[in-house]
Amino acid sequence: MRVLVVEDERALADAVARGLRREGMAVDVAYDGPSGHEKSAVTRYDVVVLDRDLPGMSGDELCAQIVASGVTTRVLMLTASGTLADKVDGLSRGADDYLAKPFDFPELVARCRALGRRATPAVPPLLVAGDVALDPARRTVHRAGRPIELTRKEFGVLEVLLGAGGAVVSSEELLERVWDENADPFTTTVRVTVMTLRKKLGDPGVIETVVGAGYRVPSAG
Repeated sequence: MRVLVVEDERALADAVARGLRREGMAVDVAYDGPSGHEKSAVTRYDVVVLDRDLPGMSGDELCAQIVASGVTTRVLMLTASGTLADKVDGLSRGADDYLAKPFDFPELVARCRALGRRATPAVPPLLVAGDVALDPARRTVHRAGRPIELTRKEFGVLEVLLGAGGAVVSSEELLERVWDENADPFTTTVRVTVMTLRKKLGDPGVIETVVGAGYRVPSAG
């Protein structure tokens, strides 16, 4: 899941980003409204965690622009005020959810995951291809009933491939969905991750390489 955190309190923004990355999400950060607008305009995010009080462009204005663009991005609005009136006002501006500061991090994670599910086409609660089963909620992978230990990036790649329902997924799309803006598009990161993922999944092979196009897992779902 790709997330953008727009928060002008740098320590908070960086802490939220680190925490979400530990949960397996690809996270970018913007410290003001204009930067948040620029990033959200060029990258398809599943969720934007958006502070209302931002320099340069308010969170309310940025939220309105995201909603008006017609993208499927979901907006979780953060605010220092948690009154009912503020919550209603934030939701009326197009936000999908609203969280008052200070907040409990596990709640933020749960809300981001819930919004992320709404931002993408519906997928089964369990992604299955042959004898490989991935549980996005529990973040577990099994093959023929045997648990497979994966890194966060390996899990993310397999989740995207299984969720594609047998369609080919390009290296560029995998880089965008699983990594973040700091990833170098000219590295072999995706190829190396797929290679180690194949080794862990074992034989017979699960992931096919489609020359010149990307990767796929046949008969997913």
